[in-house]
This record gives sequence, structure tokens and C-alpha cells, in this order.
Amino acid sequence: MHEIKDTQRALVRIGYDGRVHKTFRGPYAAERFKNEVQILKYLEKKKCEFVPRLLEMDEENLYMVTTNCGGRVEIMGEGRVKEIFAELESYGVRHDDPFLRNITYLTSDGRFCVIDFEFACITDDPGYVSPFPKELLEKLDNKV
Repeated sequence: MHEIKDTQRALVRIGYDGRVHKTFRGPYAAERFKNEVQILKYLEKKKCEFVPRLLEMDEENLYMVTTNCGGRVEIMGEGRVKEIFAELESYGVRHDDPFLRNITYLTSDGRFCVIDFEFACITDDPGYVSPFPKELLEKLDNKV
């Protein structure tokens, strides 16, 4: 496996088969895992084609495997970044970190994709309940 990211919050590796392996760790690891799984399942149900698909998950070990959404994008105009995240919002999900670092390009599909849904939220499902404490959500709201 090829290591992509090794931080306090997560270890992300890409397998030789192209699948993305992510292990959550650090502060709010269980909540971040639960939320990302919930968001990815929701987007799959909504037939959103430009996000990773959840292939496997292990709640006990805070580990998930997803499809690969291509390589990171290095340069993109601010307007285009906003368009991509606006398109995501049309599926009822608001990304907590709507910046270029969370956009990839999947050559096989000729499509920009959005990744990293740890702190995202579902905006059009009244049954959605964030797994995070209220004080953390307030901090996040002030960040965006």
C-alpha cells in the first residue's frame, strides 16, 4: 500500500487495487468515522456520482475502505471550486471544508470529485442528527 496521509486525525493509504483505506484516530475519531459513513451512504442513496463509494467499514477499528476518486487537483479557480461544492449542496450535503484540498480529478470519468466528509452535514434530511457535541459544531460553524 502507498501511504497518502498520516496525521493525528487519520491514516490514509491507497492499496495496490486502487481502493482507499482510511483509519480514523485522534479527537472525535468515533464521531468523525460515524459521520463520514453516514454522509457517504446518504450520497450514494442520492446517486451522487462524484464522491467516493463506501466499500467496507469496521466500526470497532474506525476503519473504512472507499473507491478511489483520482488525484489531488493543484490549481483551480476560486469560482470553479465554489461551483463544485454548490453542486454537492444540490444533493443535500454541505461540506465543512469547501476548499481545493478536498477536490480530486478522476481521469477515467473525466470528472472532478469531492472527498473527506468527516465534518460534513446533511442539510435536506430532518432526521439527520450530527454525532458531534454542540460546542464543537459551533466552532466549526465559525470556521467556515
